[in-house]
Amino acid sequence: MRLYLQAMTATAEAPRYVQITLEQDLLGGWTLYRESGVQGGKATLKRDQFLERDDALAAFEKARDAQIKRGFRVMFSQGLDGPYGP
Repeated sequence: MRLYLQAMTATAEAPRYVQITLEQDLLGGWTLYRESGVQGGKATLKRDQFLERDDALAAFEKARDAQIKRGFRVMFSQGLDGPYGP
């Protein structure tokens, strides 16, 4: 599952973005990646690992909701049931 969110700035600066990705690893666990930065600039990548799918989905939804609260808008979603996730 993947979500790409953007927040436009009031000035001519490049927009800020957040990409949230949830992937299953080879051993059956789940990894949540959270990448954020300025479009075309440096980015920060954080990774959290989970043993259970439900825990990973809850963390994915929490990260998504936190960014939407901060003013980010969903620009792209892949592998999700609805427009903003499960």
